[in-house]
Amino acid sequence: MFNFQQYLQKHTPINVNQFEILRKNLISKSLKKGKVLLNEGEKTNVSYFVSKGLLRAYTLDLNGKEHIIQFAPEDWWIGDRNSVYFNEPAVFNIDVLEDAEVVVITKAFMEQALDICPDFGKYNIYLLHNSIRHMQNRINKLLAATAEERYLDFIKLYPDLTLRIPQMMIASYLGVTPESLSRVRKALAQKHFRPNS
Repeated sequence: MFNFQQYLQKHTPINVNQFEILRKNLISKSLKKGKVLLNEGEKTNVSYFVSKGLLRAYTLDLNGKEHIIQFAPEDWWIGDRNSVYFNEPAVFNIDVLEDAEVVVITKAFMEQALDICPDFGKYNIYLLHNSIRHMQNRINKLLAATAEERYLDFIKLYPDLTLRIPQMMIASYLGVTPESLSRVRKALAQKHFRPNS
């Protein structure tokens, strides 16, 4: 909870006293690796802020193949907007890739935050626009960029994840085969590129 409080105070005008009122609508949870938080087709009214650990959102195609939509490391938010805001069945599955500490974000929290601190709405709109911006960029990369360009973009967005997740998950996120990703990494290594240097 302390990490979330620090995050809010860094990015929004919410002060310590306001946060103490808001925390009544927050739940902090410790989650084990492998825990499933949401299955596609279920309904939910919560999102998650990741204080520690790593979550992901993904879909499964008709052949059971995973397509990773988002990773959520520390200080990231993750949820299924389709379900949370439109009360429709979830489009994504969400699970835990590393033992995690999360804050469960309810609609009641968001509404009360706006009542207590109207300027919180500006940050919420910023988050929404940032999410749309990343999704538009992601769609553009999937349609028009080479595998190498997609991989470099992934490293820019998630600088420390290449050491935390299997190559097959990165390939799933990029929309390429693990073999293609291996070729990209080999080619970059020959150019003396180091993703975490």
